[in-house]
Amino acid sequence: MWKESRRAGIAPFHAMDVLKAANERAASGAPTLHLEVGEPGAGTPPRIREAAALAIRESDLGYTEAFGLPDLRARIAAYYQATHRVNVDVEDIAITAGSSAGFVLSFLAAFDAGARVAMAVPFYPGYRNIMCSLGLTPVLLRTGTASRYQPTVELLEQAGPLDGLLLASPANPTGTMIESRVLWEILDYCERRGIRVISDEIYHGITYGRPADTVLSRHRSGIVLNGFSKYYCMTGWRLGWMVVPADLRQAVQRLQQNLFIAAPTPAQRAAAVAFECTSELDTNVAAYARNRAKLLAGLRLAGVNDVAPADGAFYLFAHVGHLTNDSAVFCRQLLEETGVAITPGVDFDIDEGSAYVRLSYAGSEATITEASMRLATWLKRKL
Repeated sequence: MWKESRRAGIAPFHAMDVLKAANERAASGAPTLHLEVGEPGAGTPPRIREAAALAIRESDLGYTEAFGLPDLRARIAAYYQATHRVNVDVEDIAITAGSSAGFVLSFLAAFDAGARVAMAVPFYPGYRNIMCSLGLTPVLLRTGTASRYQPTVELLEQAGPLDGLLLASPANPTGTMIESRVLWEILDYCERRGIRVISDEIYHGITYGRPADTVLSRHRSGIVLNGFSKYYCMTGWRLGWMVVPADLRQAVQRLQQNLFIAAPTPAQRAAAVAFECTSELDTNVAAYARNRAKLLAGLRLAGVNDVAPADGAFYLFAHVGHLTNDSAVFCRQLLEETGVAITPGVDFDIDEGSAYVRLSYAGSEATITEASMRLATWLKRKL
């Protein structure tokens, strides 16, 4: 009698299912090591927490304007000038309830139902699931080691007519980055063909070599999404931002007003000092680099050598097809037998993900050291 909307018929996010199972194991008293979710283990810097406490005690915490606090937006504009030498109009910056809300606003503002939006495989599952729930058509670009699991102009040409392209560099789950030359080629191609670019730059600041490029350096008709969850260690604060092209500013504002009103005010006031915490945050990135080395060594010791080149973010995407044909079962067994929680690749690749797993090294160095040893011992038994 009662029906469920077809818009809700999207795939689950398996990483959250693993998190639930891992939390249940931990609650029972069993030792559990979390490598399944992309959550910085260092926690929010004290200065941000103190700013939040001060705001709660002394500030007006009513609604902000739809695009957020002017002071916070000005600080974001200053970030682009200082980091990328790019001038961004404060009026084009919108503060959102996490970058996830930014994707909803972007897709609704830029595309009508049925629009074809391309993205590389493997991908963060929220991209595809949000698109599908809004009636868009995801166009999956099958990538591989040759393209560093990133899109290329050649792949776009093979995809047929496109309305949009979603980029992520560094990417989740692979950690790979698009080479500057390739990125500029892609942006020029999209500009000539009227393909709207949406760039997920949430992992900017977490790189292990060259810094990540923002598409704003070359392309001002796309939408840039970023936020405070990853580099700034504010996952639970649910605060992101958008840089919106001028032609979509009014559309995004209307959607924000009606769907979300505004982002949470306490989080906005706290985030205003986040850009003053870079010394501490860069120390976290150095720890991620050490964690990456430890985890790679543990995998290689156990014969897992096919791993995407992790240029940034804090994930390893590893091929385990020689050990299993069902990564979900593989991850469940690993958790049960070792207490190490990782995510099956089916979250990120619906066709070939059963042969892959994703491991997050965003946790503490002690956690990653212990997990690496447990993984190496367990995986060697699987060979």
